[in-house]
Parts: sequence; structure tokens; C-alpha cells
Amino acid sequence: MGDGPPTYEAEPSALPAADPDDLGELVADTVLDGARYGASTLRAASVRGDSARYRGEPRRDALLTARFGSGEDALVLVAMATGARATPGAHRAAAEACDWIGRAVGRSHARLAEDIRAARRGDLKSGLHRLTDRSLGKLRAHAADLGMEPDEYAASLRCLLLPADPSCRTRVFFGVGAGGLFRLRDGAWQDIEPRVAEATGEGVVGFGSPPPPGQPEQAEESDRLTMALGITTPPSPYEPAPEPPRDPFRFRASIARPGDTLVLCSEGLAEPLRGEPELAEHLTRRWEKGGPPGLAAFLADVQVRVKGYADDRTAAAVWEA
Repeated sequence: MGDGPPTYEAEPSALPAADPDDLGELVADTVLDGARYGASTLRAASVRGDSARYRGEPRRDALLTARFGSGEDALVLVAMATGARATPGAHRAAAEACDWIGRAVGRSHARLAEDIRAARRGDLKSGLHRLTDRSLGKLRAHAADLGMEPDEYAASLRCLLLPADPSCRTRVFFGVGAGGLFRLRDGAWQDIEPRVAEATGEGVVGFGSPPPPGQPEQAEESDRLTMALGITTPPSPYEPAPEPPRDPFRFRASIARPGDTLVLCSEGLAEPLRGEPELAEHLTRRWEKGGPPGLAAFLADVQVRVKGYADDRTAAAVWEA
């Protein structure tokens, strides 16, 4: 798609260099996963970009799908991370970010699932903010251990929480860094990525979308995300210089409707979805009718090539029956 053929070949050409004493560091070209709980069907994939395939570089995107708990009390986590561009160990930083947030969510999954079912939006937002800060804080600490600057060993982190309880339609997104959160509803794409200074509303029910037919509008109160303005004060000779502003925490909790498809993705797919209408139209035709695709079909959809976009692509999509 686009105004001409993509620059690189369609299939992998060069493998990343391997260390015979550290083969555990190798990253597969493609990861594919899926599940079904209650009314929701999950598909997830992470694919090395055309540019990395051509240059023999490892995939900088990492993907984690995990179920914590059992039965209707279970909680499904999808976490994706992207390591900093043109830095050594970017793929390791992304994998560690997913691993640490997975551990944090797993240890708190019972409370998180309870808060989701009870629509405790404030508790969810503050709790997930703390878990995210701690996970990324460990990444910054590891950067120091490696003798690297924090921005050299860093990663964006985007997550989705899906309760297994079929009676609970709440879907929770949280994370830090670039990417996309989209919803395909009634044949139209909605970009529902939380903005930094966006008013996020009081309740979970109806948040991020008009109320279901027959239900009244929910009153909204100001609950704006905090934002670092990037204004620094002159360094004091008695105090260390302030850290550069970090990416803001983003959070959205919304109620899924039957027929919705929710898509969480890394920047590698978010950019062409926003910039190439033909891709959005193609995915609408593929995903709007006929139910969730199989794993192989979903992988083919995620890696549809668009001229000018050659980064890794990671996406998780949830179809609501």
C-alpha cells in the first residue's frame, strides 16, 4: 500500500548476529498468540520490521501475553514494549519492561480483577500508575548497572487488562510512550489513545464513548492527567540537576459493546494506521464481519506492508461477541 512499492523485501533476509555463549539473547522474528475468554477473543502478534529484517537487527518490540488466576476470577494481561531506537540492547530493555510489568500485575491480579469488576476507576488508575513507575524504575536502575544513560536503555510500555469474567465488559489500557489505541465500531475506526491533558471522566461505564442506547449521559468531572511541561530550573550547586521530563502515564477504562474490535499496538502499526487510510479500510474489510480471524490470518493482516513504514509491528486485538 502507499504511493509505491515498499523499499525492502517482503520476507526476512538477514538474521541477527548470535553469541555462542549467550544464545538465550536471540529474539525470534515473529511471535504469535491468542485466546478466548467469555465473550472476548484475543489475537496478538509481534513482527520484526522490514528495515530490521534487511539489516539483520533483532526485533526491538517485545510482547507478553499472560493469564493470572483461574476461572472467572482470572485476569489476562497483554504487554508490549519497544526499545529505544539505535541503542545497544534495545530488545533486552523491551523484554525486561514486559517481564517486570508482568510480575507486578501478576502479584496484584486478584485486587486488580476485583477493582475492574467493581468499576473502581480511581483505584485502578493510581494502582497501575504505581506498578508502571516501579517497573520502569527498575529498567532505569539496570541501565545504571550497565553503565548506560537511562534514555539509552529504555522502552515504551503499553498494556491491556482483560477480565475473564464473561459478565464484565470493562477493558483497561495503561502505559507510557508512543503507540496507538483504536476501536473498530460499526465499520468506523476511532482513535481512542488518551491524550496527555485529556479530561478522562469520573466513571468507568461509558468512558471514552457515548453511552449505550437507552442510558443517560454520564456527568463528567475534571480528572486530568498530569503533564511535565519540560520547564527546568537552573541547577543548584547544592543539589543534583533535575532529571529530564519523562513520558506521561496514560490510562483508559471503557465498556466494550458487542461487535467492537479493540486494537492496542506499538508505534510501528499505529503510524501507518493513522497515516495511510487504505490500511484502515483494508483491516475494516478483514475484521468487521466474519468473526475473529485465525492466528495465521491475523498475522497476515498485521504485516500488510505500507510504503514508508518499515518498523517493527506489535498488535493485540480483542473481538467482542
